[in-house]
Amino acid sequence: MWQSCNYMLPLPIYLLRIVIHTFWKVSINTILIAMPEFLYKNKLYYNPVEFAMDRIGGTWKMPILWRLKDKVMRYGELKKDIPHITHKMLTSQLRELEEEGFITREVFPVVPPKVEYSITKRGQKAIVIVDTIRNYGLDLMKEFGVEHSKVTKHKKEK
Repeated sequence: MWQSCNYMLPLPIYLLRIVIHTFWKVSINTILIAMPEFLYKNKLYYNPVEFAMDRIGGTWKMPILWRLKDKVMRYGELKKDIPHITHKMLTSQLRELEEEGFITREVFPVVPPKVEYSITKRGQKAIVIVDTIRNYGLDLMKEFGVEHSKVTKHKKEK
């Protein structure tokens, strides 16, 4: 074990190699390359973070999930609650989230048509990540001196 360690490495990596080799009997290089690239729906992904962000990332998917986390909403309610999204974009994002299993769409056989959207278990799991990203964003806004009230005032002045 000691002969395979590289003493020229910085101490944290050196210790990490020892711990990994002692407990898992593999080298750190095996762990670092353990996540190969993969294909999903004819798209090449290089890591699971990229894959997850492709599912819930973008400008509108997280805000949609966030609004559905506690309640069922109709299309018009979502559109009012997210004022800057276009009808086309809201429709496409809702379809993608439904196809990926993050939300469900229930159509009621009434006139005029009634459609309700709700979050699924998969969507609830994503809310934990969205909340973490949201809190990180709020922390970054403080660090960069961005005040939320300034953004709100700016929008009102337009």
